[in-house]
Amino acid sequence: MTTTDTPLKTRTGLALRGVTLTYPDGEQRLTALDGVDLAVAPGEFVAVAGPSGSGKSSLLAVAATLLRPDGGEVLIDGQEVGALSAAARAALRRAKLGIVFQQSNLLGSLTAVEQLLVLESVRGGKVREARARAEELLASVGLDAAKQRRRPHQLSGGERQRVNIARALFGSPSVLLVDEPTSALDHERGEQIVALLAEVTRTHGTATVMVTHDRDLLGRVDRVLEMQDGRLH
Repeated sequence: MTTTDTPLKTRTGLALRGVTLTYPDGEQRLTALDGVDLAVAPGEFVAVAGPSGSGKSSLLAVAATLLRPDGGEVLIDGQEVGALSAAARAALRRAKLGIVFQQSNLLGSLTAVEQLLVLESVRGGKVREARARAEELLASVGLDAAKQRRRPHQLSGGERQRVNIARALFGSPSVLLVDEPTSALDHERGEQIVALLAEVTRTHGTATVMVTHDRDLLGRVDRVLEMQDGRLH
């Protein structure tokens, strides 16, 4: 049974079709994404590997609707986002996307559970009613009640990343985008985080894309795609 708010049968996941993205470079433009096609179904865990500068971060930024591509389409649960206004894209991100950043970016003054509840406050929701869900989510990623009351400096790097994952899942996203989640962790903790991502992908039915440079941590994913010079293989 999934804890998502959106029924899985209404989800179609993430799709990029012929996506091209360029950046200005003096009088010319650099191609960051070159006709990228990608489809990730609900409950599927896909890793994108490749060297620095290959386009991995640009891929995530476009999938997260943070950058508009020069060409092509980005669809989230079947909705093409290219024509949406900035406000509509922001609303879609809140409703459909969960993003796990490379650095946890937790607020130093808040406990682990408060990191999630502040999102509910920003959304205008009822914080008291959300507390039980926040505590359940944190427990599901391996943080007991005592650790849920700790602030970031009292948690290990792996524990902070678990809070980061729970925070990304708090809005019941359809798509989960993960940027180098193990870069600040040792191998053992990195393996634990990737195993956790595989578990939450299936439990929550998210279409999950993880960008990584660490090829030793890909045993838990469903597919591995290679990014090279802006092309996805």
